Formats: sequence, structure tokens, C-alpha cells
Amino acid sequence: MPAWAHDDTLNLDELLTAFGWDFDKIEIKTEKVTDNFYVLFGGGGNIGVSIGSQGVMIVDDQFPELMPKIGDAIREIGGGAVDFAINTHWHFDHAEGNLALGPGGTWLVSQANSREKMLGDHVINLVSAKYLQKAYPKSALPVITYDDTMQFHFNDEQVDLLHAGPAHTTGDTAVIFRGSNVVHLGDVFNRGYPFIDADNGGDLAGMIAFCQAVLDSIDKDTVVVPGHGEISDYEGLQAYIAMLSTVHKRISKLANRGKSMEEVAASKPTEGFDEIYGDPAQFINRAYTSITR
Repeated sequence: MPAWAHDDTLNLDELLTAFGWDFDKIEIKTEKVTDNFYVLFGGGGNIGVSIGSQGVMIVDDQFPELMPKIGDAIREIGGGAVDFAINTHWHFDHAEGNLALGPGGTWLVSQANSREKMLGDHVINLVSAKYLQKAYPKSALPVITYDDTMQFHFNDEQVDLLHAGPAHTTGDTAVIFRGSNVVHLGDVFNRGYPFIDADNGGDLAGMIAFCQAVLDSIDKDTVVVPGHGEISDYEGLQAYIAMLSTVHKRISKLANRGKSMEEVAASKPTEGFDEIYGDPAQFINRAYTSITR
């Protein structure tokens, strides 16, 4: 039996119950950003939607159980079937919709490391729970991958895919829609404290570098779509990088002095930021783990 196969590892149904997620009650809400770019909010990661003369491209796809509602929302804004779905990373709440879209004929796209993760079973340590994400079947795997950068020319605009090293995971993608001037960052950027998948190679220093690479690739008018939470902007991403950098310095200083995770948490390394970003417990745990790994 693998080392991770303990009784405290939850399957998806158990995790949904623990988090109080009910697919039947989840509504898909739509926010228009430009005439051909929208963001859908529902159960899981935010979905970016490009609609135009060449079809529909989405960024992230939530869960297969929500795909009928997501499809309805896309049709309401003038789209049809999903032609391309880009996974910002491999975590279940952003890529599980592959299970419905792939068999339906959608071209699935991801950074190479994310596809590699989808080939096997992996435990995601959420601190409050451990989730066993199972390997995806062949029909739900990305069929197009890239290493560092990639471009689409779709719906009359250039779409840049950027990977800048380990961050939230080892396979993150930022998707920049140049004509619409929108970037979707997946869980590298959230409106609350981020989750760093440190047990699977995620890295706080890498997250700072990744966000800075994206900031350097956009302008002050770019709309910034986080993995979770309301739409942000250049200044929001800039402030987020400053927060991450400050917390990284505080935790690193204590870790280098041999302080335990409990001692670091007691020192309140996120002081001054909690009112903006929320409960820091998970973030501190995963940040410390990535720094001391």
C-alpha cells in the first residue's frame, strides 16, 4: 500500500461534503469584461471565456457535474461548444471538468508538468484535509502541452501562455489575452491567501517570481483574473506580490534560526495583511513547508 494511503485521505465526495459544496445548489454567475471575454464564477476556480468568430476558448473548467450549467452560461453570452480548454494547473477544482470536455471533443491544453501530474494519483495536502486526486483517463488528459511559453491566435487576438517555474504547483499557466488585455492566473494569484501545494513541488519563492514575471508581461490597464474571488487589476497583483515577499522574508528569517512551524505561526508572520487576505493558517503552514523543504 502506498505511503499516502491513510484513513485521513479523502475522496472527492468526502471532500465536497467536508467543504459543504453542493453541485445542485451552485449557480454559475457571469461577469462581462470585454465584448468577447467573460468570467464565470461557480463551484471551483474562476473560468475565463473567450467568444468570437473562431469559437469558444475557456481557461479552467471546474467540475463535470457543473458542465451543463457552464454550457448554459456560455450559450447565454453567445457561445457554443467549447473548442479549447486551457488548464491553469492540474488541481481538481480547476481541471476536473476535463472529464466531461475531453470526451466531448474539446482540445485540452496545459503546461507539460500538469499533464504529467494528471497521469498518476497524488495527495493534495490542504492542511485541514488531505485529498487523493486520482489519475485522469486518457480522454481527460491535455493533448497539447508546452514547457515555458506558447501562443494561440484565436478570436482575432493573440493569447500568450506563460509558465515561470514552480509556484502554486509545478505546472502553472498564466493565460494573457492580448487584445482583451486580460490575464487569468489560476491559483498563482487569489484574492485571499494562496494555497501552495508544497508536497507536490509548489514553492512560495517561486510564486513570487511567477507573479512578477506576469506583472512584467502586462500593463497597468490589464484586468487580472484570480483563481478564486472577484476580478482584480495590476495594482491588486502588485500588492499581492509585496505581501508574499514580506511574509517570505519573515518566515525565512525565523526558519533559518531553527524555529518550528508552531513557533513561526505564533510570531504572526502575516501581521498587517489578515484583514485583506483572511485566515492565514493554511498559508503559513504550506509556506513554511516550502521554505524548509
